[in-house]
Amino acid sequence: MPAEQSARRSVRQPPARRRGLRAAAPASRRDRHDAELLSSTYHPDAVDEHGNTTNTGTDYAAWANAVHAATSQAHTHNITTHTCDIDGDIAHCESYSIVVLLGTDGRTAQLVSGRYLDRLERRNGHWRIALRRSTVEVMCTADARVWQSPFFTDQGYLQGTRDTTDPSYRTVS
Repeated sequence: MPAEQSARRSVRQPPARRRGLRAAAPASRRDRHDAELLSSTYHPDAVDEHGNTTNTGTDYAAWANAVHAATSQAHTHNITTHTCDIDGDIAHCESYSIVVLLGTDGRTAQLVSGRYLDRLERRNGHWRIALRRSTVEVMCTADARVWQSPFFTDQGYLQGTRDTTDPSYRTVS
C-alpha cells in the first residue's frame, strides 16, 4: 500500500518547487497565464478537449491564455471534489471545478461549474495529464459591480496579475 499512497500524493501534488514558485495545481498556473508551468502539467503529446476545441498538451496553454485574455479581466479556477483511481502507471481522475471570470467590462462575471475528466500517466517517474476532457454542468452571469465600488476598493486588497508579478511568485514573510 505505501507505493499506492506515494502515487496518490504524486498525482495530487506536482513537484514542490520550480523557479521559487510552489507548483500547487494547474488552477493557479491557469489564473497566472503561466504557459510554462501550465504546460508542465501535461505530457507533450497529451490531448485536452474543451468542448469542440482540442489541443495537445504543448499547445493548450497558449490557446487557453488567448481565450481568457480576450474574454475576461481576471479569473479564478477552483478545483474542489477530486477522486482518483490509480492502477500502476495510469490514474483516472475526476475533479469538480468552479470558475469565475470577471468580464472585460468589469461589471459582470461568468460563473462556470463543471468537471475535469483526466487520465494521468506516470512516464519516467513523472505524473502528468495524458487526456483531459472538460464538462460544463452550469453556467450563469452575475452582477460584479461591487468589485469597482469604494466599499471594496477602499479595503486595500492585493490584486492578482496574469504574469509573474503576481504576489504568489514571492515568498510571504
